[in-house]
Amino acid sequence: MARIPIDITLPDLAGTRAVVTGGSDGIGLRIAVALAAAGAEVVLPVRNPAKGEAAIGRIREHAPGSAVSVRRLDLSSLESVAALGETLRSEGAPIHLLVNNAGVMTPPERQTTADGFELQFGTNHLGHVALVAELMPLLRAGRARVTSQLSVSANQGSINWDDLGWERSYNGGRAYSQSKIALGLFGLELDRRSAAGGWGISSNLSHPGVAPTSLLAARPELGRANDTSGVRLIRWLSARGLLLGTPESAALPALYAATAPEARSGAFYGPKGFGHLGGAPAEQPLYSRLRSEDEARRVWQVSQELTGSSFPGTSPEA
Repeated sequence: MARIPIDITLPDLAGTRAVVTGGSDGIGLRIAVALAAAGAEVVLPVRNPAKGEAAIGRIREHAPGSAVSVRRLDLSSLESVAALGETLRSEGAPIHLLVNNAGVMTPPERQTTADGFELQFGTNHLGHVALVAELMPLLRAGRARVTSQLSVSANQGSINWDDLGWERSYNGGRAYSQSKIALGLFGLELDRRSAAGGWGISSNLSHPGVAPTSLLAARPELGRANDTSGVRLIRWLSARGLLLGTPESAALPALYAATAPEARSGAFYGPKGFGHLGGAPAEQPLYSRLRSEDEARRVWQVSQELTGSSFPGTSPEA
């Protein structure tokens, strides 16, 4: 069965500066291409500069003459996050869009970040918390929209408050779910605190559904030498137009959440197809794990303590 392509039309983003983490490949690269084609200046913070330069070439193939540039960032290192923050603040340009898209998924054995955090929690969640804090003056200046990319995995599991680092009994899938639940709760709390404090920032959430992206593919650096059986099945279903999305359609919820004039702050966007696994983007109910404001406040506080970050009018204890 031939799949009918799905796409959305972005507004004119001329004069907009967008920062996309994880923008050198996969869903992030497709997000960056679409933003650049709509006229945004796109900044790609990347761990691998050569990969970033290759991404610039891909973007300019689709959006000739676009303004796109690379900066260094390793989200698994708070020192690297702070260095990027210093670089972008020294440039002084307001940021209008921030898409917290980068992530790592289910290393078979427990790994840690440069700062000693469990790799998925430290990269997917804490790295983005620290990045938002570092960029806060630029986000406020641009009255930015912050979109944080979650996963269908945020609809299962919970935050392992007794062992956030999964030191006693590591489970890669549950640790991944925790990282995405925490990022979602942080994104919602960011929106509430911005509204209460007059920060001028809006924050919402997205998820890509399920599509054959690089997250489950072979990643030797994560201890995964071969594609998982799960990603092989996902590729098979996606290629036949069965239930799941494509790498192209998987980028659309974040693009819609980040740019659509009608996309709401504090809302959650994902595919509207069966089971929210694929299809065009649409608003959907918050996952049950994201609904507790008490849990969100706890994530906010603990995340500041762990990263040493602070936000306007608050301290790590607030």
